[in-house]
Amino acid sequence: MSRFLSNPSTRRVAQGHLAILAANIIFGANIPIAKAVMPAYMEAYAMAFFRTAGAMALFWLASLFVRRERVPGRDLVRLFFAAVFGILLNQMLFVKGLEYISPIEAAIVVTFTPILTMLLSALFLKEPITFKKALGVLLGLSGAVYMIVSSARPTDAATAAEGSRRIIGLTLCIVSGLSYAIYLTAFKPVIQRYRSITIMKWMFLFGTCLSLPLTFRYVQRIDFQVWQPFTYVQTGYVVAAATFLTYLLIPLAQQRLRPTTLSVYNYTQPITATTIALVWGLDHFTWPKVIATALVFTGVYIVTQSKSRAQLEAERQAS
Repeated sequence: MSRFLSNPSTRRVAQGHLAILAANIIFGANIPIAKAVMPAYMEAYAMAFFRTAGAMALFWLASLFVRRERVPGRDLVRLFFAAVFGILLNQMLFVKGLEYISPIEAAIVVTFTPILTMLLSALFLKEPITFKKALGVLLGLSGAVYMIVSSARPTDAATAAEGSRRIIGLTLCIVSGLSYAIYLTAFKPVIQRYRSITIMKWMFLFGTCLSLPLTFRYVQRIDFQVWQPFTYVQTGYVVAAATFLTYLLIPLAQQRLRPTTLSVYNYTQPITATTIALVWGLDHFTWPKVIATALVFTGVYIVTQSKSRAQLEAERQAS
């Protein structure tokens, strides 16, 4: 093992795997934790404000203790758009969607992100779309569609309204995953140029400025008098662990791993989220969820077994 890690290139890759694994475990725990706070103690957009503004403050504070990096104007523009997809759309749509659906449903939808990332890698990074990738995409898509359809089987007016809310929630979470996949693929070049703290202090500054007009009125509606001591702990986890720490780890992994490899680690989120949700009694499994999970995981597994452009080119040169 020591000989394996003594190679600098191998060590960098191992660090990338550890960083993205830790980030996704934290993300997975965040799903039921955030669900326990919303909407009982705050609305979704209020939570989005706490995440962006709180993480922004932590990143700028942390930047005081590291060497300052100069970021030219053209890269600041790129980081602005990275913030739109990686923070603003990703976080705001996800927390709003989570307000309408269960933690397990949200965790299942998260596993659809690797498929989106694979498709966007073909668009931005010119990765080939093989038969395995196409088959995996169709299976994963069928799982997401099946879960949405199974949510819309009302028997009365009340369940009809609930079904509509769940469809909205699932759709918002899927679009959130799409925005995150765009962030992983389209902005990889600029992410590789700077330290994590440098990248994130600017991205969260932009994200906070963009989200403030949309979220601040929801913060004003919070009744802090009804908060329990554990509510502060849960909110602190969402801000410090599931936002500041994870977004510190993700650029480290982006600099060391391919976007598709990064997205594969999303599979750990349903395991973590489901375990916590079941233990806390926040959710339960149903057959539609089991079937949807099986379809999505099968599709994602097939997609990730396909060969990359580099592998195909190496095989052509060897033949």
